[in-house]
Amino acid sequence: MWDWGLFSSDLSGLWGLVVYVWLALCLYMIANKTRIPNAWLAWIPIANLYLMCKVAGRAGWWTILFFIPLANIIIAIIIWMGIARARNKPSWLGILIIIPVVNLIIPGILAFSE
Repeated sequence: MWDWGLFSSDLSGLWGLVVYVWLALCLYMIANKTRIPNAWLAWIPIANLYLMCKVAGRAGWWTILFFIPLANIIIAIIIWMGIARARNKPSWLGILIIIPVVNLIIPGILAFSE
């Protein structure tokens, strides 16, 4: 029989890496499409939060707000609403970012749609 405990923990690490690469790729594409300089920051943890603030049209210091518990949820919604606006999409897409699984689809829509 399979040792499912070991197998599942290996897959969770791989799943986390896949999700990180997907979100970084989406943010990279969004930054390029909105002509934000240094789109490569999408691949660097914490720097990608700074890039999200820039794409959303907010000051860079907003990055600090992501580290305040509970407030970070509201900040994430505001930032993703700004990112949606920057891509000429309805801002309500930013609200959907708090829904599990949907939060993996919305960045793809914003990155790969015209």
